[in-house]
Amino acid sequence: MTLTTPERRTRPGALARRVAAADWPALTGELDELGCASTPRLLGPADCRALIAHYDEERHFRSTVDMARHRFGSGRYRYFADPPPAPVQALREAFYPHLLTIARDWADRLGRPAPWPDTLGEWLARCHRAGQGKSAQILLRYGAGDWNALHRDLFGEMVFPLQVVIGLNEQGTDYTGGEFLLVEQRPRAQSRGTATVLPQGHGLIFTTRDRPVRSARGWSAAPVRHGVSLVRSGHRHSLGLVFHDA
Repeated sequence: MTLTTPERRTRPGALARRVAAADWPALTGELDELGCASTPRLLGPADCRALIAHYDEERHFRSTVDMARHRFGSGRYRYFADPPPAPVQALREAFYPHLLTIARDWADRLGRPAPWPDTLGEWLARCHRAGQGKSAQILLRYGAGDWNALHRDLFGEMVFPLQVVIGLNEQGTDYTGGEFLLVEQRPRAQSRGTATVLPQGHGLIFTTRDRPVRSARGWSAAPVRHGVSLVRSGHRHSLGLVFHDA
């Protein structure tokens, strides 16, 4: 009889340490320059496979969206129910304080209020009091021919200006195509596009709605939308971490 060793998944505390160990000054610089920044590996292959397996388990989700039906593109995504799986919650809580520093700096540059408190729990409580009480954490699945139209994940007045997407499959092995797209509308200029491959287990931090860019008068807000290019073959899954509720 052949015995197999159980796949080892990363504990929530280790996930938080991985987020904290990232080079945050470098990530901040990339976000300031490009509006997005790639993180080191956060999830191992076993973690990614476990999250993908959740997709077919109804109990984990509050709703499912067919993108073609709503003319959002093609493919399906599912919103996790509250509370989400432990790794999802751990990553969200670990990212928040680091992203909060950037969010407050961006708000200061744009002369905007910075309504985000020191903890994620306090911020979500404010979202709920404003009528945004549904989980916005997303598990997305694309097959061959699927894509995601350029959009913003906005659900009401309560908005956190940064979010994270984590690749769960390996491009070139599990699927082809399916690059993450970011399009920035630059002040008095043509729009700028960025295409990023999401390596398995790595994250991409990106702006939710707009970001500060230098202009002749100081700082201006450049609107940004994101999407996914056409998946040419295979299946592509990703985890979306949104820091405001719907």
